Amino acid sequence: MNDLQNSGRKHLFVGFDSTMEIGLRGPTNLFGHPTDKQVIELDQALSQWDTDFDKAPVTKIAFGHFPLSFSALTESGKSIKDVFLKQSLAAYLCGHLHTRFGKNLKRYYHRQVQEPSLSEHYYQLNMHQGDAIHSNKENCSEEAAHIEEFWEWEMGDWRKSRSMRVLAIDDGYVSYTDIDFRLGSKSIIILPTFPLDSRFMQRASGFRDFKCHVPGASSFDTVRALVFSKHEIVSVSIKIYDSRPGTLEVVFDSEMKRVDSNETRGNMYLIPWNWRAFEDSSPSRYWLQIEVMDITGDTSVSQLRPFSVNGLSARVNWTWKEFFVMGIQWASIYHPALWCAFSLIFSLLLVPQVLAVVFKDQFTYKCLCTYGRQRTLLKSLVGGFICSFVELARVILVWLLLLLYAVYLVFIPWLFGHPVTEDGSLTFMTYKGWILKGPNSSNKVVHAGIPDVMVIVLPHLCFVLLPTIVILAAMAAERAAYREHYLSRSGKKKDDYYQKSRRQIEHENFWNGRWIRKFLCVLCVVVLWKHWKV
Repeated sequence: MNDLQNSGRKHLFVGFDSTMEIGLRGPTNLFGHPTDKQVIELDQALSQWDTDFDKAPVTKIAFGHFPLSFSALTESGKSIKDVFLKQSLAAYLCGHLHTRFGKNLKRYYHRQVQEPSLSEHYYQLNMHQGDAIHSNKENCSEEAAHIEEFWEWEMGDWRKSRSMRVLAIDDGYVSYTDIDFRLGSKSIIILPTFPLDSRFMQRASGFRDFKCHVPGASSFDTVRALVFSKHEIVSVSIKIYDSRPGTLEVVFDSEMKRVDSNETRGNMYLIPWNWRAFEDSSPSRYWLQIEVMDITGDTSVSQLRPFSVNGLSARVNWTWKEFFVMGIQWASIYHPALWCAFSLIFSLLLVPQVLAVVFKDQFTYKCLCTYGRQRTLLKSLVGGFICSFVELARVILVWLLLLLYAVYLVFIPWLFGHPVTEDGSLTFMTYKGWILKGPNSSNKVVHAGIPDVMVIVLPHLCFVLLPTIVILAAMAAERAAYREHYLSRSGKKKDDYYQKSRRQIEHENFWNGRWIRKFLCVLCVVVLWKHWKV
């Protein structure tokens, strides 16, 4: 933990480590596991200045390893997210995923007035879901000044992506820039600090600053940027573009001046502007870019970024990979996904067996062919799907082995191994986690690595067991269909004067070659490969 005070404003930095106390080996060490004690200490550390008499504004920043989408709840069901919302964090910086799944691994959290829907406990569709709904009559009282919100910003790593992030706090406004050193070293680094990027940095409190003109709103009067350079800076200029005509049209172009009293490593540059001229209901109408030239003639420009002096946020959608790792609350979704998978597996095994016993010969390939012409395509497909699993239920030995294996996965250990790095004792894993002995009592059993074991459990159920059942059902259906084809051909007498059509010859060759069965055997090999990979 570190704290800084400057010009009447305080800055609080709090770091925490939510790694499991038990050092499990990979891959079952995927999640952060905060404890109740750690959550209480984190809340106390972030609120240490809340009772000061001077009531100086505080900018709070936390940093840790695990993103919130890969953080489990505590033993009592508490969440780190609730602490961050309560403390109105400016930003939470994290790693773990880094840039392997995309560059927009960012997420905005906001406490809504109404109760969140059930689905929001499990997933968030886009980066800004849950954003505040602004009204024209903003409540400017001191009681309404506390807005429960924060940004979560995933950071790139140096070891693999050679990425570095520079973070700045300018009168409470937090901004950053990411630098990719894979393209070479940078002699000039530019970080605009105000106005903020309306896509990735804007908060709901920015709209209140705009509407209420709270203390510090004078910061609206200038555009500011930090510049770090290896050589002496010759000029810094700013361009603001208007995107409404359909193309970027320059509406503001001016030289920025350096602040002489600057005490940072970089140089602060600013330029006064008529910020009210850029008020607009669109958060992405105006775009800002800063150009810097040093004494050697080297020129560098900042990335184009939209801004909104109104404090509005520009919506950004994740790619499917970014949504997969940032939008889904995996710790919350594990048990529902687990029991949905088990329910589907047992339904595919037990329901067809009941149909085979109760209705006997009604769900057969022969009946399907008899009434198939009288049905629509959809009904024929559904009927064929049901008949496939009924045929599997009639192959008693295979069906029974599948049912026993599914029951085995529910009640019996999945595998044995040495999951703990410090202790070499042999133990076992179930869908509830690794079964370990408690630290104080040998009789106490601890389920470690929950929900981390989902990286083994869910892929095995969804990509190994379920496909195996479907493929075996298809094989049983193909077996029944070939039997009917063979009996129909063997019961016909040969006619010397009968000439088969080309379509009939191709149909016979197709069934005699058992191409469907061969294709299903190839799928079995693919599932077997996936099983060994998982």
